[in-house]
Amino acid sequence: MKKIVALWMSLSLLSGCQASQNNDSTLKQIPSAYTQPTQQAGTIERLNYTTYESMNYNEKTQELIKTAYVYLPYGYSQDQQYNVFYLMHGGWSNETTMLGTDTQPSILKNIIDHAIANNEMQPMIIVCPTYNNTSSEDSSDYSLALRLTENYHNELINDLIPAVEGKYRTYAKNTSSEELRLSRNHRGFSGFSMESVATWRTFQYCLDYFYYFMPMSGSLTNDGTFMNQIVEQSGYNSNDFFIYAMSGSDDFAYSSFASQIENMLNHENSYFIDANSENGNLLFQVQEGGTHNGDYASQYIYNGLCRF
Repeated sequence: MKKIVALWMSLSLLSGCQASQNNDSTLKQIPSAYTQPTQQAGTIERLNYTTYESMNYNEKTQELIKTAYVYLPYGYSQDQQYNVFYLMHGGWSNETTMLGTDTQPSILKNIIDHAIANNEMQPMIIVCPTYNNTSSEDSSDYSLALRLTENYHNELINDLIPAVEGKYRTYAKNTSSEELRLSRNHRGFSGFSMESVATWRTFQYCLDYFYYFMPMSGSLTNDGTFMNQIVEQSGYNSNDFFIYAMSGSDDFAYSSFASQIENMLNHENSYFIDANSENGNLLFQVQEGGTHNGDYASQYIYNGLCRF
């Protein structure tokens, strides 16, 4: 496990990864040059915001000051509207893991800079928060992390999104609940491993606020009925969201992840439709030989953000 975590934290260069074909779709490989800084580089800003202790959030008995790191694309302007993507870390990690910080950006940040500069990816705002609660070590406790990811929607909707979209220019005219719902088509959420679980939870609790979901190598349930009921009870239909799910064939999470996707697609009267079909809303791609580490997570993020 420590080896997996070390690989994930490194976010190092993808090398020799050949994408497999799944339903006539292939994962693109990251060009090796993308790992180096580019002259058209976006910036990362530190954003502090107020929230509350997760387990007793509704009581608001313990106030917390938390940090998210916000990526602004090259040429960012308050005169332009931007789609916004919330990108969460996995286990044994924190808000600095994905894109780094303003003083120490990660390789993934370079990859995104290049993809935007080369018009593969639209200029967008990317937010890297943490579900860590009262301790920076929370994500290293598996059972605690599961509970925190299930609770995270409270902080996400009530505190983080208003803090981000009240400061930066997105498609939300203001941070009222009504306006954040109206701008849901311009908002996405993603995570790898434990934060794939958080992505499914965001789908469960926050479908009013997000259109695009990108779970990577982490399942929530094999119960297709449960997933179908989320959409049914929300009042939305199959045209109101898109899920781009990715994993590796040799990832230890692959079996349960693939099983969840299969049961979602095969459920009777399912709201989930294979994206290779007309009006599809769920694309599942598998990297042949892909394992549970940061190299493959970077590849999935690159592919997903290019499509977003």
